[in-house]
Amino acid sequence: MRAAANPGFAAAEAAARTAYGRLLALLSRHSRDIAAAEDALATALAQALARWPDDGVPANPDAWLFTVARRALGHGRARAATALAAEPALSLLDAERANIPQADLPDERLKLLFVCTHPAIAARIQAPLMLQVVLGLDAARIAAAFLVSPAAMSQALVRAKARIRDAGVPFTVPPPQERPARLAAIRTAIYAAYGAGWEQMAADQASDLAGEALFLARLLTALAPDDPENAGLLALILLCEARRPARRDAQGGFVPLDRQDVTLWHRTLIEEGEAALRAAAALGQPGRFQLEAAIQSLHNHQRFTGADLSAPLIGLYDRLMDVAPSIGAAVAQAAAFTAAGAAPAALAALDALAERCGDHQPWWATRARVLAVLGDADAAREAASRAAGLSHDPAIRRFLLSQDFLGFPPAWQAAMPGPQQANEGEPA
Repeated sequence: MRAAANPGFAAAEAAARTAYGRLLALLSRHSRDIAAAEDALATALAQALARWPDDGVPANPDAWLFTVARRALGHGRARAATALAAEPALSLLDAERANIPQADLPDERLKLLFVCTHPAIAARIQAPLMLQVVLGLDAARIAAAFLVSPAAMSQALVRAKARIRDAGVPFTVPPPQERPARLAAIRTAIYAAYGAGWEQMAADQASDLAGEALFLARLLTALAPDDPENAGLLALILLCEARRPARRDAQGGFVPLDRQDVTLWHRTLIEEGEAALRAAAALGQPGRFQLEAAIQSLHNHQRFTGADLSAPLIGLYDRLMDVAPSIGAAVAQAAAFTAAGAAPAALAALDALAERCGDHQPWWATRARVLAVLGDADAAREAASRAAGLSHDPAIRRFLLSQDFLGFPPAWQAAMPGPQQANEGEPA
């Protein structure tokens, strides 16, 4: 029987996807040793793959995995402690074996998200750490997404886990006064992961890094529904991700939003995103991610209807710059100025950012479009060439160097197809 057709294999794979973070949080909450818990959980998943196809799927797969993993974790502790205190270690192991829950296990993943974004953990590694310990992604895959070597990423993740253990980072939900800042760090890490996935420019694949970030955004919204910015982040990712199937043509070429076939967009994702945005707005606490989601919603609406929404878009960018000023938002606002027929204002806005944007690809791409609209063909080609040189994707480079780009009618973010801040704040 093929593995894919065997319900035991399917159940083990599903458990690895949906329960990994829940089980890891439970296994490591007392010892704070994430690395040891990961090893124990890997042992349990390996046993599930070996046994479930023949023995059948247990009635409570999560509890089965937790039991086996905790036994493996106990064995590891016992072996480590034998030389010094064999009897106490074995007694502890027996106690752990006896204390095995039979009902559904509690969901501790929110605590694990807080652990990953604790101030003791360097900001640049928080998103990769979250992807590994909550979703179980391997270091090599995370390294490829964040454009670093697998060895460097693996070492950084090992150091972060050791820091959690040695610093005694608590596996708890922080007190109310600390939660807003910590939730903001979680959202930033998830968005950085989505930005890395967006840069992959892959075809519509639910298993790619952008899909994993979407999973985390849904998880955060479900676990902490009272913070409207969580729903705003979810809406933002959904509204961007809905356009993924139309971002490439049949030959793999990049398709700017104004030329995308909207019939290829995921309507269910758009509907889910709009619902999340409405739910966030109903709480009456506007913030960065809600504003960015509202901008993406207007972009989609403009594309569906053909209406000129330049004025409300500029208004949203003004509010975004008030709430969360950033280079990405300022560059996107300049693109909106161009679309509204205010190319001179767009160029002035870009010039004001010049000292900080020497290596910022969206700045050069937007500048190329603005200069083309203003009729400075030579400067536009030079800026487009700089933008292409800063692009990792060959299809993006070809588009930026084509006459099709510089001759394209003024449009919003023609060369910045993804989240405005996808290149900001990503771990290196």
